Amino acid sequence: MKDLAKLTGRFLKILLVSFLLLFLLNVALFALCMGTYAKQESPWRVAQETAEGIVRVEGTFELPADLQEKLAQQDIWAALVDDDTLQVLWKTANTPGSVPATFTAAEIAGLNVGYIDGQPTFAAGGPYGLAVIGYPRETFWKLAHPSWHYRFIQNVPVYGFCGLLLNAAAILAIYLIANKKLLSVIGPIAQSIQKLPGPDPVRAPEHGLLSGLAHSVNEAGMVLQRQRDALQKKETARANWIAGVSHDIRTPLSMVMGYACQMEENLALDADTRQKAMVIRRQGEKMRNLVSDLNLASKLEYNMQPLSRAPVNLVALVRQIVADFLNLDIDGKHPIEFSAEEGLSACMVQGDRELLQRAVGNLLQNSVTHNEQGCRIRVSVRREQECCRICVEDDGVGVSEETLETIRKIPHYMTDSSGQRHGLGLLLVQQIAGAHQGTLAIGHGRDGGFRAEIILPLARDG
Repeated sequence: MKDLAKLTGRFLKILLVSFLLLFLLNVALFALCMGTYAKQESPWRVAQETAEGIVRVEGTFELPADLQEKLAQQDIWAALVDDDTLQVLWKTANTPGSVPATFTAAEIAGLNVGYIDGQPTFAAGGPYGLAVIGYPRETFWKLAHPSWHYRFIQNVPVYGFCGLLLNAAAILAIYLIANKKLLSVIGPIAQSIQKLPGPDPVRAPEHGLLSGLAHSVNEAGMVLQRQRDALQKKETARANWIAGVSHDIRTPLSMVMGYACQMEENLALDADTRQKAMVIRRQGEKMRNLVSDLNLASKLEYNMQPLSRAPVNLVALVRQIVADFLNLDIDGKHPIEFSAEEGLSACMVQGDRELLQRAVGNLLQNSVTHNEQGCRIRVSVRREQECCRICVEDDGVGVSEETLETIRKIPHYMTDSSGQRHGLGLLLVQQIAGAHQGTLAIGHGRDGGFRAEIILPLARDG
């Protein structure tokens, strides 16, 4: 519902911004339109200029040549009326015949607000009398009786602002009322869509404007539910199968390993037979470890493995694991170098000691298993900000970039083109790291071998 509220708020913002943009656009258009006509000189100014420009020459009146040209270009006629007698003393050649030779006081009063023969007139006083000019028809539109109350004119800005607010409020109210029903329909659909990833069934009401969309959401919910049920059955069957195989294989495997061990230690047998018995025992140990890893990986995947969390010093733990592996490396083909960050004696995490020991041991065993001809292994522990990093790196045969990408993407046991086995051991390490809110990073070593790094968050007091 938070997303729906954000959507509604966004629509409101768009509406308000639209109001503002439309207002500014209207103001700009009004200014543009007014600017087009504002280029034309004001008729009052032309009348005043005409009144002041009339000169007396040898008992008659004339206009300067430039003023005559201006009036002629706009087809404006002009006349001079005596202030005392109201007689026309002078007029231009294009003055219409409807202009009287003598004006009455009423006619003089109507010159600035009316027309003569449909032509708008304007008047202005000058040194020789009243100058009257007339424009062609349909040039200016004049209010015959302009009259406005003073308080109304004084309050026009307030009235305009209030009217603008009322119009905006009315449009906003219409918008909200018109979309209220739509929003009431979108709400349940949005909630149903949010529930699709969850385990609960989804049922959106199929009515209103978006009934088709609600039906599609319900159909998608049923498909997902069926898929989840089928996947759950499949995963349960897989987990049960792994658990059953792990249990059933232990007894015959123990017998095989036991008899192989007896044959290996039986001095009465020839050396070749004892050597084969040793191979059988070692392969049986690998199979036992493989089954154990598979079972543990399955438990971690389904959160069936309980974690005995306690403070663990990774520096001491990794040092002990390295020492144990060195003791097992009788032929010296896999020397291990251990290093910790200078001055780092403890790196505390909250976790399961046995699982962490299993994870680091798997990485060491991974280097040993994939480098039968021998390699040098470097193990380091260092603290970085709020995490502890355990790095296991070898200078062995390594893996190709293609295989490395496959291991990163495919979370299962796999075999590459060279016959090297990868996947389950690293998957188990990744699952153990994930169970401790950590991660596993794999890549190429500095000397071309394989490199794996477990990154675990430090304990709060560590």
